[in-house]
Amino acid sequence: MIAKTDHDSTPEFAVVVPAHNEAESVASLTNEIASTFIGKSFEIIFVNDGSNDGTADALTTASKSHPELRVITHKHVCGQSSAIISGVRAASADTIITLDGDGQNVPADAPELLDLYLRSSGSQKVMVAGHRVDRCDTWIKRASSRVANGIRLALLDDETPDTGCGLKVFSRQAFLEMPAFDHMHRFLPALMVRSGGKVLSAPVKHRPRISGTSKYGVWDRLWIGIVDLFGIIWLIRRPANPQFSIEEPKQGNNL
Repeated sequence: MIAKTDHDSTPEFAVVVPAHNEAESVASLTNEIASTFIGKSFEIIFVNDGSNDGTADALTTASKSHPELRVITHKHVCGQSSAIISGVRAASADTIITLDGDGQNVPADAPELLDLYLRSSGSQKVMVAGHRVDRCDTWIKRASSRVANGIRLALLDDETPDTGCGLKVFSRQAFLEMPAFDHMHRFLPALMVRSGGKVLSAPVKHRPRISGTSKYGVWDRLWIGIVDLFGIIWLIRRPANPQFSIEEPKQGNNL
């Protein structure tokens, strides 16, 4: 079961946050999100992706002071893409904002991206992606990301300089029409373009990680990214199929 809160009406938007072993970040991140959107109708959906630290307890505590918070739990680690899929599927709102659970994205940047999305979408599919112009990561992560982004942009022409930024705004329906696969979160802009939509980028801030550890190694990211890149090139050459459906991770179990 998914923990739900009482809403008088459908919220304007949902903030979806995938989290794996982020016990020390979720409380402050939830507070920041709630403070950012005071006066707005919204829901926060944290997806606890098989954490084995105190993330579950931290989210339970946070939910007591934030009735807009909903929690989904995967019993086993399913990956960031599966966590985002579960969160988007569970959302009541038509508009989705995604944030990484490590606290490096700044929630205060989200309203500007949301405003750009609302002004630009109209009848056309639009995704607004954050562009981390001053990244607070190690030099090797910044260098590898710069190379990967350049290669990806050249091969996919996905209209964004920083597809790895977790801060994005898009339509729930447009997302549900995309083909679902592991690591799809890396290629959301390309999938949006493939479906006939457009991608806009906006500069956002980036903070150093103050707790926990990165879930991605440089070499793991490189080799997985190469395999995924060839797969997405193959996919883009096929016509978009709105009949694709997204299934909840079989390993997961919602609370």
